[in-house]
Amino acid sequence: MKPTLLVLAAGMGSRYGGLKQMDGLGPNGETIIDYSIYDAVQAGFGKVVYIVREYFRAQMEETVRAKYSHVKCIDGSPLEFVFVTQELDKIPAGYSLNPERQKPWGTAHAVLMAKDVIHEPFAVINGDDYYGKDSFRILGDWLRAHGTTSGSYCIVGFELENTLSESGGVSRGICFYDKDQHLTDVVEHLNIAREEDGVVYGDNSTTGQTHVVLDGKALCSMNMWGFTPDYFDKSESIFKAFLDKNSQELKKEYYIPFAVDTIIKDGQGQCDVLSTPSRWFGVTYKEDRPAVVAKFKELADNGTYPSPLYQ
Repeated sequence: MKPTLLVLAAGMGSRYGGLKQMDGLGPNGETIIDYSIYDAVQAGFGKVVYIVREYFRAQMEETVRAKYSHVKCIDGSPLEFVFVTQELDKIPAGYSLNPERQKPWGTAHAVLMAKDVIHEPFAVINGDDYYGKDSFRILGDWLRAHGTTSGSYCIVGFELENTLSESGGVSRGICFYDKDQHLTDVVEHLNIAREEDGVVYGDNSTTGQTHVVLDGKALCSMNMWGFTPDYFDKSESIFKAFLDKNSQELKKEYYIPFAVDTIIKDGQGQCDVLSTPSRWFGVTYKEDRPAVVAKFKELADNGTYPSPLYQ
């Protein structure tokens, strides 16, 4: 069974100041998504679904199909690509939205856009985050092992200290789990940074506490999830309840952690917390770009990746 990779690539990256999904950061102009797809193929994935916005779909699709036309899965079959758009008016029938609203409805809404094109176990990742080879291997193995299990999901947790930016504070959801590694909660923290004393601090958005000492080894979410297809129906039902309360809101969004938390609290499923030794990096801020370019060069120079990545 070959799992599918769903790439969330609809965001513009307001803090970064441009369309990060198309930014060439590797030695030969490779994008972060290029590396994610390379790692996913090596981990046994067989299809890639892009969630994009309509205004840049044609450009994205043309670029992707030209770049990956010759790429094969590990069994020799062609790698399949599907493009799906996320727009704010793509909501269930019977609901209306505030005509002044401009933004789509968040990451869990984006995942729902792929309901009709994914019928197998699938992973969800951000298009502007580098997750590392080990993360895709761990997630691919889990998806194959749980492919026929309903209500069983997972999240790949990264050590918090492996996800910080040198250019400013970041927001991270810290994972809490029981003795069986089942997720119990994801608590959002803002303005996380390592300060001069070497300690990691952040603001707890739930309690309102600021400058809280955080454990650098704590596992946090970088929006790398694993789902079985039954997730779609559960999430759609939760989204309808969300719209019952928020359809006229201008900014409220339907996020994956909220959907998963609701499923867990309602007893409809459980979510395994997987850990990875990989170090995350990405371009949260435009100032992060030189360091990311240097890191990809290092990974090419030491043989971790071929250069160019795709011949």
